[in-house]
Amino acid sequence: MPSGPRSQPIRYKDAGVDIAEADRAVAAVHRLALRTFTPAVLAGIGSFGAAYRLSRYRRPVLVASADGVGTKLKVAVMAGRHDTVGEDLVNHCVNDIAVLGADPLFFLDYFAAGKLDVGVARQVFEGLARGCRSNGCALIGGETAEMPGLYAPGDYDLAGFIVGAVERERLVTGRSIRAGDPLIALASTGLHTNGYSLARKLLFEVAGYRVDTYLPELGCTVGQELLKVHRSYREALRALHSKSLLRGAAHITGGGITDNTPRMLPRGLAAEIDTASWTPPAIFQLLRRLGNVPEDDWRRTFNLGVGMIVAVPARRLREACRLLNRLGENYWVIGRAVRQPRGESARVLYR
Repeated sequence: MPSGPRSQPIRYKDAGVDIAEADRAVAAVHRLALRTFTPAVLAGIGSFGAAYRLSRYRRPVLVASADGVGTKLKVAVMAGRHDTVGEDLVNHCVNDIAVLGADPLFFLDYFAAGKLDVGVARQVFEGLARGCRSNGCALIGGETAEMPGLYAPGDYDLAGFIVGAVERERLVTGRSIRAGDPLIALASTGLHTNGYSLARKLLFEVAGYRVDTYLPELGCTVGQELLKVHRSYREALRALHSKSLLRGAAHITGGGITDNTPRMLPRGLAAEIDTASWTPPAIFQLLRRLGNVPEDDWRRTFNLGVGMIVAVPARRLREACRLLNRLGENYWVIGRAVRQPRGESARVLYR
């Protein structure tokens, strides 16, 4: 039988949702977001929607992307450090639109937890704001949700949505890539935001390390290695594009070089990759050794030290390299585009 009415009132907070705590979290992100605003932001944090004035483009093409940070968040929780994952997220999304030649305009985030902790949320928002400022885009809105029962205590989720723009005639599609064009790899700062489920299993379960375990071969603790920020390649891609040196680009994320490089190639071409052209950093070699990971799986799970691959005109390779040198980029000429039999899908050929 249903119980009768209770004499004691039940509030939203009794169900696990603290509106006051949510308001404090929103206030924190509002202060940080204001520092990223440009004159193009007409309405942002605090409104029901955000408004952005699109100017300085004659024939703009909007380029959008959405992504998350994945189980790297588990490492942040283990380490009690949350100031890097927001920057990871922004940089990841910026890279995804930069490969098409787009400049970032604005960014929106989604932050959700079973129980909001303003201290944790503030660290995450600081990273989001830092990433937006460094990439020249405005953090103009998002959602902060408290959902008791959906997330384990201490866990949270983080995702983001970015919009950028490029002149239609400057859109980078990869269609201009030709057989013989060199492929240049730009170095990653570590795992970036992919492969963490396997990395966590190998490092914490198989090897028994903790986040504060110092490993001489890495020159830092496990936590410090895993929380290295997923870097932005915006400046390098913009510089190459401004000199008409960028024929195509691939952001090396989930799927590694194997699955991401073909995404920039036109029909009829494959990517020939020289595996001797660079040495994967120590963290990737350690992971392979700990799990005796098969080579194919290793190459499809991790970026192996390569965060971006760009295709440049063969006759202008030296010019592209000089430009990257001026920018202080760590890079390798990793291979070239090659012809393949008619009808076959674009793929990577390792040698």
